[in-house]
Amino acid sequence: MAAGEEQSREYLRRHRLPELLHRLGALLLFHRPERPREFLIQVLEKVKAGRRAEGEYPFLMDEANVDAMFSLLDVLGQGYIRPEQYREALKTLGLSTEDLELEDDENITLDVFKEGMKKKMLESWSV
Repeated sequence: MAAGEEQSREYLRRHRLPELLHRLGALLLFHRPERPREFLIQVLEKVKAGRRAEGEYPFLMDEANVDAMFSLLDVLGQGYIRPEQYREALKTLGLSTEDLELEDDENITLDVFKEGMKKKMLESWSV
């Protein structure tokens, strides 16, 4: 691999640009705004405000969506899901599962699911 290519890869990795572009693309496809450039500028302004603790980060899913996702995973209505289901839900949303410390026999309740999703969504904007 050429030195320039390696430097470019390192630059992208260090600044987590692929993750940022993935999130921006997902928001674009979800909202399908009439004016995509202006929409992206607004999203990045929200991210900037969120970093300064002056506003909310933009999220693809609201609380009702997270509730619905949990319900789909908890098909038997037990009030909990397995850690593997939780990991897969995070991966489906493009969120990291690297630092999850879950035992295989641990039950993930709706409250734990919501809190974890919120935390992971916030982490996703810490680019």
